[in-house]
Amino acid sequence: MSESPNHGSATLSFDPSGEVATITLDRAAKLNALTPAMLRDLEVAARAADDSPARVVLVRTAGVKVFCVGADITMFGGLSPVEMWRDWITVGHRALSAIEAIRCPTIAVIDGLAFGGGLELALACDFRIMVTDTRVALPETGLGTVPGWGGTGRLPALVGASRAKEMILARREVGADLALAWGLVNDVTAPEALEECVEGWCARIRGGGPVAVALAKQLVTATLDGAPASVVEALAGGLSVGTADLAEGVAAFRAKRTPEFTGR
Repeated sequence: MSESPNHGSATLSFDPSGEVATITLDRAAKLNALTPAMLRDLEVAARAADDSPARVVLVRTAGVKVFCVGADITMFGGLSPVEMWRDWITVGHRALSAIEAIRCPTIAVIDGLAFGGGLELALACDFRIMVTDTRVALPETGLGTVPGWGGTGRLPALVGASRAKEMILARREVGADLALAWGLVNDVTAPEALEECVEGWCARIRGGGPVAVALAKQLVTATLDGAPASVVEALAGGLSVGTADLAEGVAAFRAKRTPEFTGR
């Protein structure tokens, strides 16, 4: 990927403009099916987003009615076991782990079908917004393989083991309303109201102190991984005390005004 302000490749771009950065998959002619090159670009974009001053990162895709159909099946059908491990599974895990590790909150904007690796990409984000007329699924067992980019771990963490097995073993496609009821997505909106919905989420996240939001995201991850909340919260709280953002937040509270956070 190049280093221009709005940089990327022919099939993926990263726009770091302003406080809301955007990573966009752009292979609409192939339903945004992911290739090894796209996965490598995705990892680079995720690391660039983590290094940027963005306070929210959106993960979006080009095209109409399809978010991402997952891995490009035509490219991995003839791979050897070693190539499958080295060039697909490992590369995909590295890319999605980089998305998951972005310091600020991430939002997957699911405005079309999200199948297989496309859903796994959305699962790597902190939040998922889904339009009403689409579906998500992990259909890999119908091809004779299994989810390979974190779906068997991230999906049960959100919806529970039984529902995850229903989607993976029985290949159930889930619509927006059920996805919301299961906790698979955070919000559902009509297609015509999508941008307003996304802007609302970004505004709410940006209303918090950037350092505090990033610390809180790390705290949730750490406690889910088994770290004692009493320990990590004490460390993060101690760090936040020395920030200009906390001083500004307290001053704004006392003055009954909106705080102007700087991320310092």
